[in-house]
Amino acid sequence: MARILVEPYGGGALTRAAMEGAVPKDWYLARPRGAEEWRSHAETVRSSFPGARWLETLRPAIGATGAARERLERVAAGHGVVVTTGQQPGLFGGPGYTWLKAMTAIALAARFENVTGIPALPLFWAATDDADFAEASFTTVAIGAECRRIAIERAGDDGLVMSQMPLGSIQDALDSFAEATRSAPDKQLVDAVRASYSGDATVGSAYVALLRHVLEPLGMPVLDAWHPAVRGAARPVLIEALGRAAVIDEAVSMRSVSIERAGYRAQVARVPRLSLVFRSSTGLKERVPLSQAGDAARRDDVVLSANVLLRPIVERRIVPTIAYVAGPGEFAYFAQVGAVAEAMGAPMPLAVPRWSATIVEPAVDRMLGRLGMMIDDVRVPHRAERRVGDRAMAPAVRDALAALQSAVDEHLNVIATAAKAARLSTPEVVEGARKQLLHRVERLERRLRAAATKGEEEAIRDLAAIRASLQPEGDRQERRLNYIPFFARYGAPLIARLQEGAAVHAAGLIGIR
Repeated sequence: MARILVEPYGGGALTRAAMEGAVPKDWYLARPRGAEEWRSHAETVRSSFPGARWLETLRPAIGATGAARERLERVAAGHGVVVTTGQQPGLFGGPGYTWLKAMTAIALAARFENVTGIPALPLFWAATDDADFAEASFTTVAIGAECRRIAIERAGDDGLVMSQMPLGSIQDALDSFAEATRSAPDKQLVDAVRASYSGDATVGSAYVALLRHVLEPLGMPVLDAWHPAVRGAARPVLIEALGRAAVIDEAVSMRSVSIERAGYRAQVARVPRLSLVFRSSTGLKERVPLSQAGDAARRDDVVLSANVLLRPIVERRIVPTIAYVAGPGEFAYFAQVGAVAEAMGAPMPLAVPRWSATIVEPAVDRMLGRLGMMIDDVRVPHRAERRVGDRAMAPAVRDALAALQSAVDEHLNVIATAAKAARLSTPEVVEGARKQLLHRVERLERRLRAAATKGEEEAIRDLAAIRASLQPEGDRQERRLNYIPFFARYGAPLIARLQEGAAVHAAGLIGIR
């Protein structure tokens, strides 16, 4: 069975500072600590949502079945609250962090309900209203020592939302993806991928179908953000945002300046003269100019949607959301979301960090064992190759090189002392010679190590396979690799282990261990 390695959350300087509480208090809503603070926060949220009426509005966009439907109905009927997370479509489910966000939301909702007694639902917000095809068109899998990028070609107009973007020719991509899952015993999941990405499916609808297949049995419904029910529920908020577009723009501008003056970078760049609302009449999205905000608000024939800074405000208004489980980049832009909320006179949404982890397969552990290395050894550039070369190099050569380096230092120390006493040279001249000589010795060592490494073909293959799995394309596994092959290989036990890890993280978020 694969093991789970817990990772640091990551993120840039703003995210780290926010996590440490080192930013101005008005940038973020403070996370509640302990059962009483979470209960008080939830009561504030659900007081504005009359029972199950929000569900009656959004039910068609959620379309939950099985365990997800049962939990959805129970929570809504009990005047409960929601822990949300979300992601724009990614091919075949996208990177691993999609699932880690979902696991965190599931665990946080369960932990919250357990300690407060208030019913709670995890809800995945599938951002099918996104128009970034470049992001949605590919995924990455590890096949042996190869890190393979699988992609589809655009089959619709640039700017079209993913809910309406045709899949186009998908068979080659499906075949390549199946190769990554060929040894998997869980063929049902592989079949589910094929079923989701077939027929008349769009990039967005296929993504939603696959998410529902995996997450609904875990009690997590999936909301389709471009569904007419969501667009209708969100429209009053978006019209309000258009009415205050200039005020919101000024607030975002001022917050961005504050962030930059504090030494950080604003995660979302402000676009001058454009509002935070998109408009569309054919599925092609464009930002509404500030000068046209009033006209766009009055037109019934235009579909409105939110950009990333406005989306949390919309979500908080149409769903009784107590927390959004955010990735590091998302957590950073919540510093700007707070300014939007203030400008609209809306409650500030709460962001909490997702859990971060790496899946280490048994084959990877075996290869690490053969190399005599730890995971950190392969994460540091050149360290692993150096160790392979050192191991392969003849001991006599290795010892002689070490002696040569030591001798250069030793004799130059003598020369430096004698030259200084006799005033034959300056220390800078001797140190310059030291650097040149040691550089030549190091070059010789690198060449000898490289030559020795060439004979270690199995070790080099193992190292490439380890990196393809743990550090694909030089990045974290969760940010690059598709996790469906892992789920297909290890099934429910792996998902259970991920849930266990997320549960520990959720307990920390609640503040009760």
